[in-house]
Amino acid sequence: MKKMLLFTFCVLFWGITVAEAATEGGSSPGADYLIGPGDVLDISIWKDEALTKSVLVLPDGRISFPLIGILKAAGKTLPDLKKEIEVKISKYLTDPVLTVGVNQVNSMIIYIIGRVNAPGKFILNSNVNVLQALAMAGGLNPFAKKSSIKIFRQDGGKTESFPFNYDEVVRGSRLDQNITLQRGDVLVVP
Repeated sequence: MKKMLLFTFCVLFWGITVAEAATEGGSSPGADYLIGPGDVLDISIWKDEALTKSVLVLPDGRISFPLIGILKAAGKTLPDLKKEIEVKISKYLTDPVLTVGVNQVNSMIIYIIGRVNAPGKFILNSNVNVLQALAMAGGLNPFAKKSSIKIFRQDGGKTESFPFNYDEVVRGSRLDQNITLQRGDVLVVP
């Protein structure tokens, strides 16, 4: 309840993003979080201000850090990126004490289009299923074809499609359709 109140207060009075409100509320990504383009990372080496930076993950998934240059961050977990930076920076420093964290989650985006009350792009700060995403979009409008909703997901070079029948899920049958959404998913409500 406290986090929700903080979130609402931050958004209403300061106009900050959902990701910023989540970070302020203490809900940061875990060790299994995959870094994505747009995320802001805090990288610091203890007792070295010159090597303490906030870096933006560029659209191509790369970051730039002093001494080691450019490296790929997108698609890696925080521990994996930390280990890679430690290996590369150890050429210049002995026993570096390194911290890598996510300052802002900006890459966990889904899109909801079609006959919902508030279509658009939504930044996620937690796992969200289809019903929750539809609620984020203000719910279905009266003209929505509830039995023909589809979720499109890019997986490698191909696009997968998942059917979603709103009425079946709400009745409690076919709950397997209420999948957890992933980065980049598109919900289409005809």
